[in-house]
Amino acid sequence: MESDNMERDNYILGMDIGGTKSAVLLARTGRKKTDGIEFLERCAVPTKGSWQEVLGILALRGGEMVKRHGILPDDCVIGISCGGPLDSGSGVILSPPNLPGWDEVPITEYMEQKLGMPARLKNDADACALAEWRYGAGQGCRHMIFLTFGTGLGAGLILNGRLYQGACGMAGEAGHIRLDQDGPVGYGKAGSFEGFCSGGGIAQLARRMAAEALKEGKNVSYSGKKGLDFITAKDVAEAAECGMEDALQVYGCSGRYFGRGLAVLIDILNPERIVVGSIFARSGKLMREEMEKELRKEALPESLAACAIVPAALGDRIGDYGAVVAALE
Repeated sequence: MESDNMERDNYILGMDIGGTKSAVLLARTGRKKTDGIEFLERCAVPTKGSWQEVLGILALRGGEMVKRHGILPDDCVIGISCGGPLDSGSGVILSPPNLPGWDEVPITEYMEQKLGMPARLKNDADACALAEWRYGAGQGCRHMIFLTFGTGLGAGLILNGRLYQGACGMAGEAGHIRLDQDGPVGYGKAGSFEGFCSGGGIAQLARRMAAEALKEGKNVSYSGKKGLDFITAKDVAEAAECGMEDALQVYGCSGRYFGRGLAVLIDILNPERIVVGSIFARSGKLMREEMEKELRKEALPESLAACAIVPAALGDRIGDYGAVVAALE
């Protein structure tokens, strides 16, 4: 088991790196990992430009935070949460599909040289799984899956009461599972779990369905003024919230494939809880009916009955918690 004592003092500079936006934050926690987290300051930045440009801004803002609070570098550790694939042991990001151009990025070495603090890297799904397990909807579980369902789709696995990372740290890349021979592209694969169940995937699905509707002379409620190429998952969710049938069909389709993917995970891993973040946490009600229909059709009844599928409890702060937890490992 992991030690309850942190290796260093209880200040953490967290960095949550996402496909569209990133954040740097300063937090304080007690000496034990079970103690709560106090967030002291936070700054969000767009993930635009080269990795050197983005990391340079994060390092600059983080350094300013540490100085403002009078914290010595020896009293702080950096926790970095980022989408995979990556090598947490060597601290290198390995070409994530939602971060084009981020190939073989030595992020912990970079941050250690810039800020003079030890840095630790963890897959965002793993980090958020630990965060929800300790502080959120997964408390009390021994067998839990966390799914990101944001820009991409990744899974963090808590099995037998501890994080499972696999032979080379790549366990949980559920988004790469192919659910259909054709469909939206996610994780470089058409018809993948990520293709049907991510922000970018839902947008692709909506554009396909909108194009078919327009060919048939039908109106599209969620196309907006910018046209089909600019449809986002948020546009579709807003139309669906207003009861627009075509938008509800998009989320229903995503929900069916979500149920199909969940059934694979449930049958193989037999979890007691699946915690889902981001888009599902906000818009799960738009896909739950179709998701549950597919689950009843595809999953083993005994395993399905033992598993609850719930939204993440940490809300929009889950990435912040994940970055802090990445430093505690």
